[in-house]
Amino acid sequence: MAVFRPFKAVRPIQKYAAEVAALPYDVMNSAEAKEMAADKPYSFLHVDKAEIDLPEGTDLYSEQVYQKARENIERLVSDGVCRMDEKPCLYIYRQTMNGRSQTGLVGCASIDDYIENRIKKHELTRADKEEDRVRHVDYCDANTGPIFLCYRENDVIGAAVEEWKASHEPVYDFVSDGNIGNTVWVVDCDKTIELVSGAFSGIDSLYIADGHHRCASAVRVGKKRRADNPGFTGNEEFNYFLAVAFPKNELEIMDYNRLIKDTNGLSEKELLEKVSEKFDIAEASSGSPYKPAEKHTFGMLLGGKWYRLKAKDGTFDKNDPVARLDVSILQNNLISPVLGIDDPRTDKRIDFVGGIRGLGELERRVGEDMAIAFSMYPTTLDDLFDIADAGQIMPPKSTWFEPKLLSGLFIHRLS
Repeated sequence: MAVFRPFKAVRPIQKYAAEVAALPYDVMNSAEAKEMAADKPYSFLHVDKAEIDLPEGTDLYSEQVYQKARENIERLVSDGVCRMDEKPCLYIYRQTMNGRSQTGLVGCASIDDYIENRIKKHELTRADKEEDRVRHVDYCDANTGPIFLCYRENDVIGAAVEEWKASHEPVYDFVSDGNIGNTVWVVDCDKTIELVSGAFSGIDSLYIADGHHRCASAVRVGKKRRADNPGFTGNEEFNYFLAVAFPKNELEIMDYNRLIKDTNGLSEKELLEKVSEKFDIAEASSGSPYKPAEKHTFGMLLGGKWYRLKAKDGTFDKNDPVARLDVSILQNNLISPVLGIDDPRTDKRIDFVGGIRGLGELERRVGEDMAIAFSMYPTTLDDLFDIADAGQIMPPKSTWFEPKLLSGLFIHRLS
């Protein structure tokens, strides 16, 4: 049964919340982070991307960077910008974008639930990226970025969250870059906390929506601390990691579209002929970009024209949760055999564009540096759950979640 428990968050005092909060470290490079944090001495980017405060050219994985991160997180507390809550609490975190809201609970999940696969994964992780976050968490003695979890809806949790929101004032309510509303309530009532945590204990599985590297790294640090403390009881904070858990019905996955550098030596006619072997093709009815409205359909921009593609029967295994994903169908029937891109993780001829940027971005790129664009129907949460339940792995770039969870609003101390 899943563990989701309260903790004493280190968090900004109210007037500094908007200044501290920042996008997660993995959606930008160092130069972009430095620009975003300019004139913002308390931006959490000084913790998550501490190289921005060191001389240009500093090795991103040097000990200096991790020491600077620790120094900067300690400064947030010593300067009175952040402070620790006096008692363990849960926190309600609502984000609003383009009129749609998603509301989750902030608390701590168990490293044992991850180890024993009650927290389920759908992505592979890279050793170098894991190692970076292991060192960051270890030096900072804290989880600095929340893991994005989701779960099947639970009426008890849902009712408790709605009742608390209706009867209490938020501690934070601000708009961040991208016109994203961020609202936070502190749940400090022991009875409500016990009710919610008890309801989580009746949930079989939690699912990682985003943050596989952060999660794997947090677990590795917890296991390391256990090895260093052989008398551990299991209640120490290093046995848990920072997470925001959302019910499935609150979330929406956006499309994750594809761009291809060239036609693999094929003329437009030859390419269309090969595509027609596995897909029904029709020219889109208008000059507007084609956005698929159902599974197993795709838009293709080629030679200034949009086409609608529909996968033919027999081109994929309907009983295999990975093979029936649209990203798999396109990869296995077109991108690999026709365009010659066998490994989308490493091949420089393919690029990916999150749906937040719109199909106009695909048209711009095809007019600039790419030859073909494919618009996708979004992967669903049911797809994600099915694959994680089967113990399988999604292809790369299958899901795009928006809005991104901000870092800096909640810090979980490990000791």
